[in-house]
Amino acid sequence: MKKLFLLAALVATTFGAFAQTTDLRRKIEVTGIAEQEVTPDIINVSISLKEYLNGKKKVTISQLEGQLEKAIAEAGIAKGDFTINSLSSWNYQTEKKKNPDFLASKQYNIKFHDLNKFDQILSKLDAKGIQSTNIDSYDYSKINDIKNELKLKALIGARDKAGFLVNGLGDKLGSVLNITESDNSSFPQPRMYAVQYKAASADIAPESDIDVKKIKLSFQIQAVFEIK
Repeated sequence: MKKLFLLAALVATTFGAFAQTTDLRRKIEVTGIAEQEVTPDIINVSISLKEYLNGKKKVTISQLEGQLEKAIAEAGIAKGDFTINSLSSWNYQTEKKKNPDFLASKQYNIKFHDLNKFDQILSKLDAKGIQSTNIDSYDYSKINDIKNELKLKALIGARDKAGFLVNGLGDKLGSVLNITESDNSSFPQPRMYAVQYKAASADIAPESDIDVKKIKLSFQIQAVFEIK
């Protein structure tokens, strides 16, 4: 008899716990989406300079760097937006085992707010000393503000959609029970720009074909509401 009583008590306890954890409220789950395109106003560009031989004379990385620093200052770019990224060198006369000579290269990162200044800077550099240029990343200075606006817009859109559907059935929309956010934004891919020469002369500036592609901000809100 004791065993039967304990078993009945255990079944009653389990059923009670199950009833407490089961949500019997009527619910509706909807999705809201908000999107916006913005033109990047921050473009991070890397420029790689390399030493080269002009006959027997070596054009040094210090000379090339001096040109770049001067061009950066004349373009009005802040010092904090111009940094050194990496430094390397290689032996260009391997037969000289005792006193090998090296050619150095140096990579710099420049944060542009106006890409017109990019061509302005390149036009003042020794084109033979430019190894490559590359857009590393794009950004937008007020991106966090836009993201917050889109998230709220997507949430309100989800609420309005749920309200419309529930009202169509003669019911009323209750409080939100759960919100799930998804960021589906897409940024332009970094791109390498090869340096082209119109002639072999060192005073000819390289050409660039950099264009600014838009950033697409897209947010999806999955929301669950109670139906009253």
